[in-house]
Amino acid sequence: MEGDRLEPSVTIKNIERELICPACKELFTHPLILPCQHSICHKCVKEILFTLEDSFTDGGSESSNQSSPRIRIHSPSMDRIDRISRSGRKRNSLTPRATMFPCPGCRHDIDLGERGISGLFRNLTLETIVERYRQAARAATAIMCDFCKPPAQESTKSCMDCSASYCNECFKVYHPWGTVKAQHEYVGPTTNFRPKILMCPEHEMERVNMYCEICRRPVCHLCKLGGSHANHRVTTMSTAYKALKEKLSKDIEYLISKESQVKGQISQLGLLMKETECNGERAKEEAAQNFDKLFDVLQEKRSVALRAIETSKNLRLEKLQTQIEEYQGLLENNGLVGYAQEVLKETDQSCFVQTAKQLHVRIQKATESLKSFRPAAETSFQDFVVDVAKQEEVLGDLSFYSNGLDVPEINEEKSKIYNKAVIGWEYPGKADSADIYVLEYRKLNKDEDSATWEEIEVCSKSKVISDLDNNSSYAFRVRGYKGSICSPWSREVILHTPPAPVFSFLFDDKCGYNSEHLLLNPRRSSVESRAGFPLLLGAERIQVGCYTTLDYIIGDTGIAKGKHFWAFHVEAHSYLVKVGVASSAKIQEWLHNPRDVTSPRYEQDSGHDSGSEDTCFESSQPFTLVTLGMRSFFIPKAPAAPKGSASRILPMPSCIGVCLDYDKGKVGFYDADHMKCLYERQVDCSGIMYPAFALMGGSGIHLEEAITANYLEYQDDI
Repeated sequence: MEGDRLEPSVTIKNIERELICPACKELFTHPLILPCQHSICHKCVKEILFTLEDSFTDGGSESSNQSSPRIRIHSPSMDRIDRISRSGRKRNSLTPRATMFPCPGCRHDIDLGERGISGLFRNLTLETIVERYRQAARAATAIMCDFCKPPAQESTKSCMDCSASYCNECFKVYHPWGTVKAQHEYVGPTTNFRPKILMCPEHEMERVNMYCEICRRPVCHLCKLGGSHANHRVTTMSTAYKALKEKLSKDIEYLISKESQVKGQISQLGLLMKETECNGERAKEEAAQNFDKLFDVLQEKRSVALRAIETSKNLRLEKLQTQIEEYQGLLENNGLVGYAQEVLKETDQSCFVQTAKQLHVRIQKATESLKSFRPAAETSFQDFVVDVAKQEEVLGDLSFYSNGLDVPEINEEKSKIYNKAVIGWEYPGKADSADIYVLEYRKLNKDEDSATWEEIEVCSKSKVISDLDNNSSYAFRVRGYKGSICSPWSREVILHTPPAPVFSFLFDDKCGYNSEHLLLNPRRSSVESRAGFPLLLGAERIQVGCYTTLDYIIGDTGIAKGKHFWAFHVEAHSYLVKVGVASSAKIQEWLHNPRDVTSPRYEQDSGHDSGSEDTCFESSQPFTLVTLGMRSFFIPKAPAAPKGSASRILPMPSCIGVCLDYDKGKVGFYDADHMKCLYERQVDCSGIMYPAFALMGGSGIHLEEAITANYLEYQDDI
């Protein structure tokens, strides 16, 4: 055992990038695995949850405008964590009121569930690799014995059971032969003492020994028997181990075989970096030149405007100064009045008349000016105010729209909302795409103007969005950027969210499943009906009428409370499909007493044509269903409705939704493409309710695939 443990490790000096926590940007410390399969330090998870909890408490109204808080932690405050831990918080209280956790790795909001971080596994494999890396990094620094008297000796072994390191002498003292401690597991000197067995976070005394294929995580037998994985498909841990190891080994071998190709691509990327550097500098120079041109224009306009103002100011001052001098002449012994007083002293009549005539005209003008005083010039310069409002608006959006970058269009066929929203867009024709896109969305309500746009930066032509409210409408728009050039906004597209949270399930291949008539795909997400050879043999006995039975299939997960929504597609060629809900009691009754569901009233010689048989037929059915087929949606006939009403037949939507309100006892059927309710009725929810389906003839049903955080980025084949 010692030989195996002390075997040299593989070279790991080049994998530091994989060992860095995306939150604190340091080597992982007790990493936890998130549901999105990314890892993060235990202390970083706590710190992020505390930050979110504070934002809910201190700034709920402000944080409500943030659809997805992104937190980057450089130095988590361990003192604060210890302080809060000492204050008496329970373990589960670390989870804030919202269970959504913003993963720093994939930038998506992850649902931690009711248990919060208590339900997360430690990534022991990553923890071991980090410890190997640290040992390689500090090869010159020895791990000292924990039991030597000073001065301590260098340790030679570490006991995984005692979680301590020993020198040779101390190890012999504390692990004597013939005792239980002699059987302890020991390895080379280390500071990473990982547990021997991976325990279940929900049942802390149970070790994990199975793998849930639905949740893709290890579970214990109690989780399968009566826990949250009771109805899930599980496999043995050894089977999952072999499959994962074989797949990972093949992938690693493939990557190693492509080493020369990778090196070539690295060289190409290096050239692209240099080209990007040159193009970036060139773009900066061009932008600086453009701004210099603007500065020159503004400077010229500024000089012209200032000169005009200065000229107008001097002219006005000159006029006002002249008016002041004229008014000063009206004072006694000054100017005009003084001159008139001297003229009055003239005694020669002819000379006086000659001079006084002109003087009297000037005196009259001065008198009139006193009666109606008016300044010779305006003091206001309103005519010289520069209106720059439009220019400020243009400069504020100084991206300079380019005719070379077309407006992207949101593809409504590829965009949809289910449990999350996936929005895709494209460019018309063969126009060059942008380098980066900005997607904006907002919730539409009565006061539409008050809704603020939420902005997301995207590098691809699609994006998955979480945290949308149920039973709401949202507007989406997108624009592209190519360098400093951006396109105008696309046309807004409005999509509607489901009326309730999405309920996930698969078809049950055990309860009532008829493998002779029904065909399930391996993932149990679609089912098709096939007549088969037994029906062909039975056709020899069919002369008139139609007694062919419907083949029923239900979901593998039941509903005991709350409001839930699920959607599916019915093949356009389907002859007869029924969809709805069924109670556990009705299912058991139907399995024990199967009956033909086609009423004899439709036989040629039945003779029955009374509307009362609709009620009898309705009560004889095991489930609450509506009928689809031949590209039509049939609304069940109301008791008082006129016979043969064409209004009960609607075109079959491409995607049909079912909404069950267990608490109110209502079930609704929707056009899931537009989230429009087509039909609603009461239903008896006295037991556990299951999604139910029935098929006859050539028919097919495909469950709507849930949109995950990595819906567009990658697909896990496991």
